[in-house]
Amino acid sequence: MGNTWIIDVIADLKTFAEQNDLPLLSRQLSETSKVAVAEITTTVGAVPALPPGEDGYVGNGGWTTGGSGQPQ
Repeated sequence: MGNTWIIDVIADLKTFAEQNDLPLLSRQLSETSKVAVAEITTTVGAVPALPPGEDGYVGNGGWTTGGSGQPQ
């Protein structure tokens, strides 16, 4: 699992923000997800891919891996 757990935490916070009418926070957390993925990639070499136009979270299944579509 390593450092990738933080991506799920950010996704949970983003869901909370969306459900509680906090759109600015939600958008900021989307950007935060991208930063987390970029930084974790430099340390572990592989991290879940981000689909175009979205922050990458696919719901309860977690994140998709680079092209395989398999949950991490």
